Amino acid sequence: MGFVKEFKDFIAKGNVLDLAIGVVIGAAFGKIVASFVADVVMPPIGLLTGGIDFKELKLVLKDAVTDASGKVTTPANTLNYGNFISVIIEFLIIALVLFIVIKAVNKMKNEPAPVEEAPVPTKEETLLTEIRDLLKK
Repeated sequence: MGFVKEFKDFIAKGNVLDLAIGVVIGAAFGKIVASFVADVVMPPIGLLTGGIDFKELKLVLKDAVTDASGKVTTPANTLNYGNFISVIIEFLIIALVLFIVIKAVNKMKNEPAPVEEAPVPTKEETLLTEIRDLLKK
């Protein structure tokens, strides 16, 4: 029974719950970024490059094998570098957003507390300080 209790204590810790929430939100954010790259970023880039669809860019290593009727018996072996470019763009966007978030959190954590200015001494306090200093001499 000790193992089950220990496991429950582990799961109930705030850090584990925070991590689980972060993973779920991260997965959802990844889908948003993937859609943003595929549906918003890549079409204008494709337009600027002459209508190129990056997902279709590939280097054929070995052509497909077809039979006499034209049916593909062995598919082509390709290096899909266009998809790789899209994934790199997705990664850079995610990394940029994480950098901005972490920078903002660190700025909030490291911001020093406002320094209170020392009250200005009254004329009496200034005079008493001068008298004290003269008596010390």
